[in-house]
Amino acid sequence: METVLSIFVGISLSAAAGFRVFVPLLVMSIAANTGHLSLTSGFEWIGTTPALVAFSIATLFEILAYYIPFVDNLLDTIATPAAVVAGVILTASTVTGLSPFLSWSLAIIAGGGIAATVQSITGVTRLASTTTTGGVANPAVSTAELGGATLLSGLAIFIPVAGIILVGIIIVWGIGRIRRKSTAPH
Repeated sequence: METVLSIFVGISLSAAAGFRVFVPLLVMSIAANTGHLSLTSGFEWIGTTPALVAFSIATLFEILAYYIPFVDNLLDTIATPAAVVAGVILTASTVTGLSPFLSWSLAIIAGGGIAATVQSITGVTRLASTTTTGGVANPAVSTAELGGATLLSGLAIFIPVAGIILVGIIIVWGIGRIRRKSTAPH
């Protein structure tokens, strides 16, 4: 059961990285520093004070940058590969009870994949917001994404089953929304 919960934690944090790359890393660092999360061997550095400071600064800059019109769209282009890397790290650093091969396979496929999927959904949402409102609604989108990253990160640490359920809801909703948009008459 502990292995399954560790997978839920990693995948939920990876999904949160699709909303904001550094928020789940910061939450993970705080949780590790306060003893609420054990990190797998080789990832203990995430729970150090220098990492906590670095993730705090990076999170602050990321949050602020997403409130600058058109910079937010530029960030979405570089956020996708960054989210994938973060997703892999987040999952690899939490999964316990599996062989290294299975842990890394899961981290790359599930962690990186879920981060990329959520990031794609947010990118499409921001592009639609920019196209339809000229970017006026983008701060609301940024606020929703920040809220999603924060909520999902907190659930991942404290209620992993709720986190994975929320991930499922986000994926089903996002894919359904994209499908409806792509099949709508132009």
